[in-house]
Amino acid sequence: MISLKEIRERSIKFAKEWESASNEKQEAQSFWIDFFKIFDVSPRSMQFEYPIKKIDGTQGYIDVFWRGQLLIEQKSKGKDLAKAKEQALEYLPNLKQRDLPKFILVCDFVSFYLYDLDTNQEYKFVLQDLPINIELFSFIAGYTKKTYKEEEPTNRKAAELMGKLHDKLLENGYSGHQLELFLTRLLFCMFAEDTGIFPRNSFAEFIENQTDESGRDLGSQINYIFELFDTPNEKRQKNLDESFSQFPYINGSIFTEQLKTAHFDRSMREMLLDACAFDWSLISPSIFGSMFQASMDVSKRGELGAHFTSETNILKAIKPLFLDELWEEFGRIKNNPKQLQIFHAKISNLKFLDPACGSGNFLVIAYRELKLVEFEVLKSLKILTQLVHIDQFYGFEIEELPSRITQTAMLLIDHQMNLLFAQMFGEPHFNIPIKDSANIFNVNALRVDWEEILSLREMKQSIDYIIGNPPFLGGMMMNEEQKSDMHFVFNNENTNAGVLDLVSAWFFKSIQYCKNKNTKVALVSTNSITQGEQVGLLWNVLQKYNITIHFAHRTFKWSNEAKKNAAVHCVIIGFSNFEIAKKRLFEYEKIDGEPHEVVVNDISPYLLPNQFSLVTNRSKPISNVPQMNFGSMPRDGGNLIFTDNEKTEFIKFEPMAEKYIRPYTGAEEFLNNKKRWCLWLVDANPMELSKLPNVLARVEATKKFRLDSKAEATRKFAKIPTLFCQIAQPNSDFLLVPSVSSEKRKYIPIGFLPKTIIANNLVFVIPHATIYHFGILSSNIHNEWMRTVAGRLKSDYRYSKDIVYNNFPFPSEISDKQKEQIETLAQNILTIRTEFEGASLADLYNPLTMPPKLLKAHETLDKAVDKLYSKTGFKTDTERVAHLFELNKKLTSLIVEEKPKKRGKK
Repeated sequence: MISLKEIRERSIKFAKEWESASNEKQEAQSFWIDFFKIFDVSPRSMQFEYPIKKIDGTQGYIDVFWRGQLLIEQKSKGKDLAKAKEQALEYLPNLKQRDLPKFILVCDFVSFYLYDLDTNQEYKFVLQDLPINIELFSFIAGYTKKTYKEEEPTNRKAAELMGKLHDKLLENGYSGHQLELFLTRLLFCMFAEDTGIFPRNSFAEFIENQTDESGRDLGSQINYIFELFDTPNEKRQKNLDESFSQFPYINGSIFTEQLKTAHFDRSMREMLLDACAFDWSLISPSIFGSMFQASMDVSKRGELGAHFTSETNILKAIKPLFLDELWEEFGRIKNNPKQLQIFHAKISNLKFLDPACGSGNFLVIAYRELKLVEFEVLKSLKILTQLVHIDQFYGFEIEELPSRITQTAMLLIDHQMNLLFAQMFGEPHFNIPIKDSANIFNVNALRVDWEEILSLREMKQSIDYIIGNPPFLGGMMMNEEQKSDMHFVFNNENTNAGVLDLVSAWFFKSIQYCKNKNTKVALVSTNSITQGEQVGLLWNVLQKYNITIHFAHRTFKWSNEAKKNAAVHCVIIGFSNFEIAKKRLFEYEKIDGEPHEVVVNDISPYLLPNQFSLVTNRSKPISNVPQMNFGSMPRDGGNLIFTDNEKTEFIKFEPMAEKYIRPYTGAEEFLNNKKRWCLWLVDANPMELSKLPNVLARVEATKKFRLDSKAEATRKFAKIPTLFCQIAQPNSDFLLVPSVSSEKRKYIPIGFLPKTIIANNLVFVIPHATIYHFGILSSNIHNEWMRTVAGRLKSDYRYSKDIVYNNFPFPSEISDKQKEQIETLAQNILTIRTEFEGASLADLYNPLTMPPKLLKAHETLDKAVDKLYSKTGFKTDTERVAHLFELNKKLTSLIVEEKPKKRGKK
């Protein structure tokens, strides 16, 4: 590609030579041939006197036409150029959509009027001022000042074009590896002709002018071009036609493999030409890769855009990992040439790895940002020697297509950065033929030794930074292969890998790699590994490798505007195996809002400003409070349970059974005022049961259900089919806590129930609980504790007695007066609830419908409970939970776990 400096010099010469030109129209062709020579563009790309029908049906001729790029209307000196523009516009309706130009230029040899049809901007100047306006025409040489579009619809449209062609090729039997590689190559070609790797529009023009309209020879011609891309110029045949020889030697593995010929028809040729007509210079390599991958899957086609990681979220990981530090260092030394040279060498030796790179978005953005740092170094040193290259970047990817897309995306972003370099410094510097490429390995990262794989590229140093967004998948959602991978990774660790999210395997493999190195890591994860049971299971293992969290983004909503895109609650964790002085915690007041940064001394696995501490399962509370238990588990196949209508009908036919039917509740019933009932046959008289055939029928059905179970424990309970499998019904009234509650609620609704209501295993019960206990458990500080340490069922809170309740530090050393205050405020909440007749707890605690009176009562209680923990209260929920962790640590340090007593000899 010609440099902008050379373009300016040529434009000065052109302007001088044509200042004395006559006004004869026949000179126009020579004028424009010379004009395009400024940009090293062959006249073969242009069509002179292109025939076209006007709007009124009369025959017209476009003076100079460059399909999809530029339409020129030439007039003699002194003619009205405004009318010339109107004439040019009349040609547009009868052009094919893909041939529509981006610019219209009208000229009379002296005056130039350029119209940008995309932006509706117009530029007017005279011939002698052409050199100072020549950059307006830099698009002819392949430069573009348009910034690529991160989101839809630009990348979506491009992906859909490729998706259509993919479907037709697949329909015709061109599939698998061949199809994926073929489309990846086409993507490269279309990007290349729009960004100056190839002559502008050369690939599209080759298809348009050198292949049959029927499409019958298109596949073979494209394959021949692919062969040329892998053939050095000196080894090509001497008599090649210019239509072939114009394409450069590309090198690189992308064109090495020979492919079967893809057979096209007329409609498929049109599809490819439509795709070529799209301006691929607008595409973001970081985003399009994911969309391109999704477009290859018909089932995901309607969700294009749902599968990419936005640049904003990528920067949340790479800025605190390395980018902020590099810019900070550059700022300190930018006026010190010697230090800058050392810094330049340093960044050129950094190595990056994404161990689950997908379509390469993290690597693409990391490379781009590193190049921007380098460009500032070059400006400060006033040199042009680039040292940062894409071969500093490594990736592992289990699927072939995304690994190939990553390889291509890295070449594309490399070229985009070279274009930017040319614009900034006036000198082109392009990686064509390809000398450097990213190191992307098509492997299962969970099954291979990372150091062994990286050694295949003869690395002389360790990876400096590991970055990425590994797949999230809960244990229940994994397929057999993924479960096997998890057990393989955690094989030598004493942990229950089946409970862990798939993403945890990448955390483990990353910290293993860090051993005896200075590697830093930043991984995106589902927030499940920072809450609930998984924290203890995973971080106990990671702790063995001296894991230290350097920075973290607490829970935020990872989503975009694509339809059907379910938001995921994510965290970003930066870590290594060594300490640093300043640790950064990014908190979100709203999970879909912007973070604010807090500098802290420590960050715990719960992403709190605490030292490393874990809340693990406990069988008893650490505070002096009543025991919490599960409710009773029927495991009956529904045979012992009735709806309200079923109960009424049942009693109609068997009135004597009414004495054995009790109100029955779980979380759903408790929260939504739903009535259900159960057969409660504890201590039932066998003689009475024998006279209740319908009851016995249900008991028999329960027995059969249990006998048919695959679980041995369930089959054992077939011996006592009249009873629930596990009976934990309190003998006193009790406080009920739902096991699952909506994430939208600030407070989990809890309440007192009489002992006559049977609580099932989907709730927790606290016998002998008092109104004081109700008050503490209803407070914001307890709910924040729950939000931090509880697990999730989808996105809803999943309460746990062993993790949440038994580890919760209740206030200690409180006065009778303080206790009475809490009881009064708690009773007020219960009283207010009764004022809204018919309203369920779900209604009362829905943020949109919660009565202001009830909300105020809770907030008053919150303040009073806060004062039990701290006289000055707390500024944030993070402070509250951090304080609770400190109390938990103190209390648990005083507890001596009881060991099972050895049985003595009889």
